[in-house]
Amino acid sequence: MKVAGVIPARWGSTRFPGKSLAVLCGKPLIQWVYEQASRAEQLDSLIVATDDERIQTGVTSFGGKTVMTRTDHPSGTDRAAEAIGSAECDVVVNIQGDEPFIEPLLIDQLVEVMRSESQWDMATAAVRTSDITEIRQPSVVKVVVDGENRALYFSRSVIPFDRDGGHTEGEVSYLRHVGIYAYRRHFLERFVKTPPCANEQVERLEQLRALHIGAAIKVVETGCAGVGIDTPEDLENATRQMQEIKKP
Repeated sequence: MKVAGVIPARWGSTRFPGKSLAVLCGKPLIQWVYEQASRAEQLDSLIVATDDERIQTGVTSFGGKTVMTRTDHPSGTDRAAEAIGSAECDVVVNIQGDEPFIEPLLIDQLVEVMRSESQWDMATAAVRTSDITEIRQPSVVKVVVDGENRALYFSRSVIPFDRDGGHTEGEVSYLRHVGIYAYRRHFLERFVKTPPCANEQVERLEQLRALHIGAAIKVVETGCAGVGIDTPEDLENATRQMQEIKKP
């Protein structure tokens, strides 16, 4: 089974334009992501899918591979699908371009699910947490699953919701979604042929399109939380974390 890794990276981020080239501890953000992903043992290839020549130049300058794509894709998955094109692969892993701490082990875990459990159309990841302050943030995506860890719904709202308010903080645990996806090639092709659904457009979550068309999505619980860079403030926080990691 051949596995292709794709890192979508567009220039026009609403909250942080050009963040792919924002400098984190001496290197552009996209380079951190690329180098982390390249350490995954289960990827046969790795490319950055971008819509901007500045990102393309930045990636090639550190030896990475890129594919230019259209600017009008509704999601990173749509961009990844265009970048793959006619390449031979059975599984495509969509790796977020703003996750500098992405763990290679997590990439390998998702690929292993696709190798060993044929019932899944795709796989993603989540971290269990009881931090209600974090969970209340709309930027933190939540997921609920069934007994087989099949995704039932993703939302920016708090799910599950404590209707009666009878639980103290820390009593209820939640699953915070980690934005990485492994797709079977044939399902990815079906996904990109489907227009964004209403839930996807309201929540701005591409994975809801997959649920809309009946995808079986395996959610792998992980301790690899990751840190997404959505704003300049996030970059400052990531810089502090990176500096702490590098301390002797």
